[in-house]
Amino acid sequence: MTRLLPSLRGIPRTLVFGAVLTVLAIGGTFLLDPYRNFQLATIAAYFCAAAGLTVLIGQSGQLSLGQAALMAAGGYGYALTANAMTGAGVTGMPRFLGGMLVAVAVSAALGWLLGLAAARLRGPYLAGVTLTLVIAVPAVAAVFSGVLRGDQGVQIAYDAVPPLLERLIAAEQWQAWVAILVAGVVVTGLAAFARGRLGLRMRAVRDDETAARLNGVRSGRVKVTAFTVSSMAAGAGGAVLCFVTQSVSPGAYTLAFSLLLVVAVVLGGLGSIGGAAIGSALIVLLPWLLSTATAALPLSAEVSQRLSGNLSILVFGVLLIVVMLAWPGCLASLRRRRRRSGTAPRTPRDINGAPRQQPADGVSALGRSLAGERRGEDAPAEPAGAGAQHP
Repeated sequence: MTRLLPSLRGIPRTLVFGAVLTVLAIGGTFLLDPYRNFQLATIAAYFCAAAGLTVLIGQSGQLSLGQAALMAAGGYGYALTANAMTGAGVTGMPRFLGGMLVAVAVSAALGWLLGLAAARLRGPYLAGVTLTLVIAVPAVAAVFSGVLRGDQGVQIAYDAVPPLLERLIAAEQWQAWVAILVAGVVVTGLAAFARGRLGLRMRAVRDDETAARLNGVRSGRVKVTAFTVSSMAAGAGGAVLCFVTQSVSPGAYTLAFSLLLVVAVVLGGLGSIGGAAIGSALIVLLPWLLSTATAALPLSAEVSQRLSGNLSILVFGVLLIVVMLAWPGCLASLRRRRRRSGTAPRTPRDINGAPRQQPADGVSALGRSLAGERRGEDAPAEPAGAGAQHP
């Protein structure tokens, strides 16, 4: 993208890059059969949640194990709103947009409450709070069974293909289009957010909270904002998943699924939105590939049943260990490693020749940004920081 449009820098480059990738993904749906388009729509829904999680963990350094609960909040918000609008006679795109707005608002409110706790907690204590949230999803659905329908969940009406596209695409392809468009908007917004001033402050708080405070950064406000933005992305992913599957239930948002989202982010690379896309594809395609492979083997029914529930977890565990040992930067670092091959980084040294101690990337970049603000200059287009990655 830089070679094609060398004048683009910073956030405009991110927006153009995201729009091009979205158009290419939509065009790729014509090459897939209906089931593959359904898988692509599911990947797009997971991508929204994983991208929000990688920004939260990789940019601000806050660990959350409750991303599945935030997706459930978005899914229930979308389903209840869509059913209410259907009863009022509203269908089609207005119903979808209304349900999406409510889903994002509900998940943002829940994420804001989590952010208030995150401003006072850290490490295992914060992970424990978010873990409690995802464990409580089935109990909440059971207590409010009159509205949330308990374990059965909430079903929504079928969203048909618009009349103008009925002869061109199938229903699964239309669902893939909607999922890709939503993922494109959400992920591009997250990438622009991470490259802006607030993303710079997040990295400063992650690197050294004390130094960030000395530079005038309100770390509590930064943490609350990071949780809120990540929750909005998760809520959008839950709404898209509800749109694709036409239902939402607590059984789809278990603790295992929430941990799987964390594994996907770690495998792809913390702080890398492109790595979140790789991880999202893995958690959808890898179980399908394993089930296809086991179905082709001459195994007994008992062995097949045991493998169907445990083999994918075992493979994910082995894959995580192998990737962490072979590529510490995870899968997203492979491209950067090829770019840097053959060039040795120069270590700054002082006047005596000893290696010079460098401040944390986020803090040093924040200092330059604040100095530019005092002089009336704009923020740097390419903020420093190990966690800043291109989508």
